[in-house]
Amino acid sequence: MAKITMMNSLLSLVLVFFIASSSAIAGSDSPFIVAHKKATLNRLKSGAEKVYVSIDIYNQGSAAGYDVSLSDDGWSSEIFSIVSGNTSTSWERLDVGAVVSHSFELESTVKSVFYSTPAVITFRVPTKAALQEAYSTPLLPLEILSDKPRENTFDLAKRLLAKYGSLVSVISIVVLFVYLVATPSKAGAAKGSKKKR
Repeated sequence: MAKITMMNSLLSLVLVFFIASSSAIAGSDSPFIVAHKKATLNRLKSGAEKVYVSIDIYNQGSAAGYDVSLSDDGWSSEIFSIVSGNTSTSWERLDVGAVVSHSFELESTVKSVFYSTPAVITFRVPTKAALQEAYSTPLLPLEILSDKPRENTFDLAKRLLAKYGSLVSVISIVVLFVYLVATPSKAGAAKGSKKKR
């Protein structure tokens, strides 16, 4: 009984702390930067692979961020060459609820599995002297020029049918049997109505 009371007290204390810290964060006048980084691969007939990278930056806070700069310098020059755009950029201001996007295109002729680092976003808050930092979401490993064939929908359907086909057949037969048993036949219903007359 004492353990339950102690656990309830501890849970109540954690809940009160969480509510107090959430209200303090919500009441604070500062930007909250969220960045989403994504990349798409496109194999070229020339034997190279293009990587299209885009980064969306959101200000989910309650104040504007100033001198916002984005740097995504984790792309190795031994593997990638820049085709268009820059891996870094800046904005003067990012208002509350605003979204800005940046994109660039890379090309690679080197077969590898590449692990990209998150992009770094720095910004200034008027109430603080030091620059603030935020990081983008990471990317899954990029398989550059991989030998793995791209799966089309027909191959996927064949694999699913091979794996789950018998199970679907059994379930279909059981459902059909239950339907036939549960619903009266028309011939039997017609005979029953003649007998009643």
